[in-house]
Amino acid sequence: MKDVLSVVLAGGKGSRLEPLTRDRAKPAVPFGGNYRIIDFSLSNCLNSGIRRMLVLTQYKAMSLDRHINLAWRHYFCRELGEFIDVVPPQQRIDEHWYQGTADAVYQNIYAIEKERPKYVVILAGDHIYKMNYRKMVEYHKEMNADLTIGALKVDRESAKEFGVMQVNNDQRIVGFEEKSQDPKTMPGDDQHCLASMGIYVFSARFLFEELCRDATDLSSCHDFGRDIIPNNIEKQRVFAFPFKDENRKGDAYWRDVGTLDAFYEANMDLVSIDPMLNLYDENWPIRTFQPNVPPAKFVFGSRGSTDRIGHAHDSIVCSGCVISGGQVNRSILAPHVRVNSYAQVEDSILFNHVKVGRRSRIRKAIIDKGVEIPPNTEIGYDLEMDRKRGFTVSENGVVVISKGAVVDEFVSRTPSIKLMK
Repeated sequence: MKDVLSVVLAGGKGSRLEPLTRDRAKPAVPFGGNYRIIDFSLSNCLNSGIRRMLVLTQYKAMSLDRHINLAWRHYFCRELGEFIDVVPPQQRIDEHWYQGTADAVYQNIYAIEKERPKYVVILAGDHIYKMNYRKMVEYHKEMNADLTIGALKVDRESAKEFGVMQVNNDQRIVGFEEKSQDPKTMPGDDQHCLASMGIYVFSARFLFEELCRDATDLSSCHDFGRDIIPNNIEKQRVFAFPFKDENRKGDAYWRDVGTLDAFYEANMDLVSIDPMLNLYDENWPIRTFQPNVPPAKFVFGSRGSTDRIGHAHDSIVCSGCVISGGQVNRSILAPHVRVNSYAQVEDSILFNHVKVGRRSRIRKAIIDKGVEIPPNTEIGYDLEMDRKRGFTVSENGVVVISKGAVVDEFVSRTPSIKLMK
């Protein structure tokens, strides 16, 4: 894989994940307690043997840049030609933000050409899945392809949000439609479509030629799905590569956590007894920054009280957490969370350094980093009241409290929330 370079597109605004993306890029949003969303794509690269990576950022990239410096730099040796570089917009081609996925790569074409790769793997940095890109690169070579696209079987309704492919018996792509409202189904299966995962393997020379051609096309959206792929399926060798899940046997696990409800559900998947996404797989580890903090602690079980015992059930509790006489059920607690006596946390996701006061009750909520819940506070029990207090409530009733939100005092049975300085 020494002749392979990975380009990770990590510049999206993630506006549908507001307020979690108010101060950070979507790939930098915490996931599963310890991780950031981008850790899955980067871990796939490292586990696949790809040790040259460019991470293209754009919006609110400081948090993402800091995370990669802390978590990822030490895996690579510059002296051996290995690296992971965060590349902010250079505006070397023109003075504008990236116009589309193809334009993002084109504006960094000098950085890519400098590494002289034979093959370029282009990925999105905001999806949750496990995949061995080595197998896809080998398939690309075997088929003598110019472009190979990762393909996933999805239901017809979901396919409206994807690029949908039609292939022949050799998996060569003969048709492609981007986000069609009437997507074509798979032969013999009128309920499913073959969707593009946004994972591409390009032969480098072909990629450079196409990016330069597309940049001069004034009618182009400068996007892989809308322009590059449809313009080449008839005249070039473009193939589909069926997604092979490194996570587990059975149904392939791939999630786009682009909305608050999708993000919440993907996290909640992890606390089930046998989750589809296996974070405990030693053969395909997901790497991240592991802070130097003490183990989780559960206290007051020995004091004789039956209602002041710190415990957690069907939950993920990360290092540095203290469950001090509170109860946690079906929830994910990131590092340094504290749940105080008689408090209850259910079906919720608590980010780093959240503190839950005595006798507070939290249900079906996402609470961002550093929020302090004062005693006797209820969240998730009266959604209309939560909206009035300035919290975001998703379509499915998930209450989201943002980092740094200012909530005015509200005199009622439900006290206001105060934030840590």
